Amino acid sequence: MVAEFRFMDDNARPHRANIVDEYLQSEDITRMDWPAYSPDLNPIEHVWDMLGRRIAARQPPPTGLLELRRALLDEWCNFPQNQIDNLIFSVPRRCKDYIASSGRHTPY
Repeated sequence: MVAEFRFMDDNARPHRANIVDEYLQSEDITRMDWPAYSPDLNPIEHVWDMLGRRIAARQPPPTGLLELRRALLDEWCNFPQNQIDNLIFSVPRRCKDYIASSGRHTPY
């Protein structure tokens, strides 16, 4: 990792577990300060949501960890790049909307 790397999470409980803190410290990874109740402006959260929906729509659904792993890899490899691009390109607009709302609710 480069020296200026900062790890960003959304303060969810699993991300704040002691084992996660210990791992990040052991790897010398600095966590970005992230205030509570911050909006989720990170596009990766939307990618995870879309990926989860694609897995849930599979027929038949994965029934074990090995099948789930294969399904995730398959869906990830076939994920439309334009959807990821659209999310990335939407970040400035979403940030402007959040600033304009003075930190109140936005649809994101």
